[in-house]
Amino acid sequence: MSFDIIKGMATTFKNMGKKPTTVSYPEEERELPPRFRGRHVLHRYENGLERCVGCYLCAGACPADAIYIEAEENSEEKRVSPGERYAQVFDVNLLRCIFCGYCQAACPTGAITLENGYKLASYYPEDMVYHKEQLLEPEGQSTIGSNTVWTEPAPAESAQPVPQEGKVFDGSQASAAAVGLGDIQTEEAVLLANEEQDEDRRTLESGKDWRKR
Repeated sequence: MSFDIIKGMATTFKNMGKKPTTVSYPEEERELPPRFRGRHVLHRYENGLERCVGCYLCAGACPADAIYIEAEENSEEKRVSPGERYAQVFDVNLLRCIFCGYCQAACPTGAITLENGYKLASYYPEDMVYHKEQLLEPEGQSTIGSNTVWTEPAPAESAQPVPQEGKVFDGSQASAAAVGLGDIQTEEAVLLANEEQDEDRRTLESGKDWRKR
């Protein structure tokens, strides 16, 4: 028993001269790691268009069913995103969210990321449902958020070519699934173009068609 007390006191004396690891929040704030998952952010392209194309992939990937989206069609008079649709409603229920990052991983256009915003306390549950107006980057600002630290660049020899000529969202190389307007033919129909073989030879020796019997 006495030896255990000596070991405990030794640990105490060993750490007495060390600087404390605690911070006096909110006067002091700890520097967060680059991969910290906080509040969601919806991003824009450099031309001001929204990255979100209303594909529902983030909502489908969310294990907590925390994302609600209502998509609307783009028009030439009102173009919100480069795709056919945009998210007219984009709500994230942070009471449900488990901050797993699946929505960020599922998004083909890099529209949603989890950033360093962690001051999310509220007295009222309805305030924990963040709407598109609260999540979307302000006009004139375009970032890609934490995608740079979560997505490792592919080796140079495995870089995929741009799947379309022009009309690329942000000028970077992308997949046809992400762009949605790819011109690479993914599959070809296997057809035997042989007139002699394709001819209907199901006739009788008398020359009459068997279907007329």
